[in-house]
Amino acid sequence: MCKKFRSLVVLMTIIPMMLAGTSCAKKALPGENLISDDEEEKKVILLFAPIERSKPDAENVARSAFDKTVIMAEEELGLSVEYRTYTSEGYQEKSYDDVSLDRIRNNMDDFYLINPDVLQKTGEEGLLYDMSGMECAKNLRDVVRTANTVDGKLVGIPQEVVVYGLFVNKDMFDQYDLKLPNTPEEFKECCRVFKENGIETPIGANRWWLETFVFAQAYADLYNGDNPEAEIEALNKGERKYSDYMRKGFEYLKELIDLGYIDAETALTYEAIEGEGPDFMDQKTPIVMAYWGAANAETAYGKPDFDMEVIGFPSDRGQMPIMSMTGISVSANAEHLEDTLDTLEIMLSDEALKVYAETNKVISPSKNVEVECIPALKPLNDLVNEGTYVLASNAGMKVEQWGNTCLIVRMLMDGASVDECMAEFDRLQEESLQ
Repeated sequence: MCKKFRSLVVLMTIIPMMLAGTSCAKKALPGENLISDDEEEKKVILLFAPIERSKPDAENVARSAFDKTVIMAEEELGLSVEYRTYTSEGYQEKSYDDVSLDRIRNNMDDFYLINPDVLQKTGEEGLLYDMSGMECAKNLRDVVRTANTVDGKLVGIPQEVVVYGLFVNKDMFDQYDLKLPNTPEEFKECCRVFKENGIETPIGANRWWLETFVFAQAYADLYNGDNPEAEIEALNKGERKYSDYMRKGFEYLKELIDLGYIDAETALTYEAIEGEGPDFMDQKTPIVMAYWGAANAETAYGKPDFDMEVIGFPSDRGQMPIMSMTGISVSANAEHLEDTLDTLEIMLSDEALKVYAETNKVISPSKNVEVECIPALKPLNDLVNEGTYVLASNAGMKVEQWGNTCLIVRMLMDGASVDECMAEFDRLQEESLQ
């Protein structure tokens, strides 16, 4: 697989709405410090992130939420957080992951916003600080600890938990007397009824997110069973095969494609929301998949002209939210380690996380922070609060999940057989064991 292309896949999991708008900034060459002489006299810590700091009047809500927590720390500690960014001119030919890896390995910054695969890789290399003992880590949800722990060390803490669900047009379901589906068979029956009533493609899809269906089928039992830790350990040791888990999900997805409920050929040409979104908003297709924040964003699905609900993906255990998250990580050898940790104690405190969650209306990584969600998101929110979910990014698994599964699903969409897809999982597992 193309390394650069694979990196672009997992970039989708970094607080998706952060990528919606980018402010102008002075260009820099790789590693160049843009801090002025006057600024260098201040106490400064260095952040590497996907895009620049928002301007005061920026409309990018997610980015503004992050910046609000940075400002809280700056004002309390009397220091400055200097953004070094991927959008610098010198990085045009490199992926965000490639640049992140290089900067972490060369100890070029104090802390980072990084993707799950980079977090996992640099965590295994011992390059990230163990945040387990920090005060802000005490109130984390168990799922957040699980997703960001490498070799027993908590190497990342997110500011939000990104949850994916099925966005459904409840009016269209009611029109055909259909109940919202819980199981794979119930979901398939809904698609059959829609198609027989003239809806050509019941499921609007893009080239990024069909793996959510696979994860729901593959890992519903693992994450909601009696001993997920033991099963993951068996996978990491090669005693069990990822392909044995994934096969059911890939077979189900292929069936949806073969029955014409998903147009895989068209989906391969679609970017997330930009492709399938218009048909969903125009009520030409009743089902799409997206992340939690898309229900709040007017540029996505925030203002439909119909009754919209966001539910979990079908599984044998019922509706299943798919959770993907990454973290803010600290360089183990950060030049300004003490100041960086003090900054993150504020940025990741319950007080700051509440500001972030209320600004973005998202699920917080802290079990102490609850935000009132819009009615459309209540079914998904209830499931998460009950502890019902599947993790699509788990740094404790030796084979990175989100990006690899996305690319292998894309193989299926492009005509590969299920057996060929399973062989790719087996190859990745063999690599991880070596």
